[in-house]
Amino acid sequence: MSTIQNEKGKMTNYRWMICSMLFFATTVNYLDRQVLSLTWKDFIAPEFHWTNDDYGNITALFSIIYAFSMLFAGRLIDWLDTKKGFLWAIGVWSLGACIHAFCGIATSGIVAGEWFVGFEGAREAISHVNNVGLIVNVSVTLFIFARFVLAVGEAGNFPAAIKATAEYFPKKDRALATSIFNAGATVGALAAPISIPVIAKHFGWEMAFIIIGALGFIWMGFWVFIYKKPEKHPLVNAAELHYIQQDKDHAPMDKNNQPQRKLTFAECFKFKQTWAFAFGKFMTDGVWWFFLFWTPAYLSSVYGMKSSEPTAQLALFVLYAITLLSIIGGWLPSYFVDKKGMNPYAGRMKSMLIFAFFPLLAILAQPLGYISYWFPVIIIGIAGAAHQAWSANIFSTIGDMFPKSAIATITGIGGMAGGVGSFLINKGSGLLFDHSETTNMKFMGFEGIESGYFIIFCICAVAYLIGWVVMKALVPKYQPIVVE
Repeated sequence: MSTIQNEKGKMTNYRWMICSMLFFATTVNYLDRQVLSLTWKDFIAPEFHWTNDDYGNITALFSIIYAFSMLFAGRLIDWLDTKKGFLWAIGVWSLGACIHAFCGIATSGIVAGEWFVGFEGAREAISHVNNVGLIVNVSVTLFIFARFVLAVGEAGNFPAAIKATAEYFPKKDRALATSIFNAGATVGALAAPISIPVIAKHFGWEMAFIIIGALGFIWMGFWVFIYKKPEKHPLVNAAELHYIQQDKDHAPMDKNNQPQRKLTFAECFKFKQTWAFAFGKFMTDGVWWFFLFWTPAYLSSVYGMKSSEPTAQLALFVLYAITLLSIIGGWLPSYFVDKKGMNPYAGRMKSMLIFAFFPLLAILAQPLGYISYWFPVIIIGIAGAAHQAWSANIFSTIGDMFPKSAIATITGIGGMAGGVGSFLINKGSGLLFDHSETTNMKFMGFEGIESGYFIIFCICAVAYLIGWVVMKALVPKYQPIVVE
């Protein structure tokens, strides 16, 4: 029994209940994002005549809206605080998820004058309109609006989750807690291919958005009753509270023993630590979003595997099952801290360097794909696991460096940078894939759309090492921010 337990009684473990709620929120978050990627190619595109570039525009604009929303969502959550901020975020994004379902009816109303019809009636009305360009423009615009609402809400997930983690876990456990709740992204990605295409096939793509979107409203009902600050929660006893607050940073004081003032928004940009985190996110977030948004289309375009077919669903399930290995990302820095005596930041940076080498395998994804599609599936899964492990640690560097009152704001700033990176890779991918397909482009022995995917895979492969080098150059050693 630990000293804390001896002095204050047996320690409760309510912090893991909070971690589980963050896990489920992240799972719902990623399910909502995946609905479009798993339905557009086989269900939505035939109805609205979309091309890869149209889809690329939608995903790219989602990324840029998400990016700038994160900039303000983090600040808003620091102002509203964790409980209210999370309710705001998930409420908005669940509404946005459900709005997608009505884009078909709205398109029918605009292009065919048929407003008061059901989902089937909308499809029928659109099919009789000969102006394909109008259908494309209207439907893409409506989906962009729905993605706008989704992006604004989803931007609040990680700032709120990282802030809750800092409130309920000491520094040495935050990477582990982050890797656990961040695994919700993987579980969401696992559940998506075996549920969303099935719903779309049997009930229509519209019901996939509605059913998955409704999960967020259910989560909100639990959060209202479960979350309180640890120092105010009746289910957190003295021993657990002492463990949570062992870093003595729960109520930081200045040199006059007064509560530290909060950093202003502008001040946050003055620190190299902010820019290091932001650059790391800029270089790597787009890789994850590329894998998330384009893998179903990749399997369909290159290997002819539709997302509604069992073979494609199994491949995607295996891919995202592999990414569950990312939980190691939370354990490894704890090993370096506890066994090697490193400070948390040094342990995280060493761990991130190790994880940065695994995405290099992506260079081999397309070449080995000639042998079997299982090679790119497994390689993308390994690269995804490395990303999630990297992500758990880069998020935790914020709590290492910044006071708790600024954590959501800094998370938002980095999220904005990651969203810009995601915008660039999604927009660029859509243009490149259409160009490579229509011109039968040849590159490094590949032809057509395969050459386009090979180029993007190579960019993804080196992004993490570049990000790590720049982060290390900006913040070579542990430098916590002290507010004067």
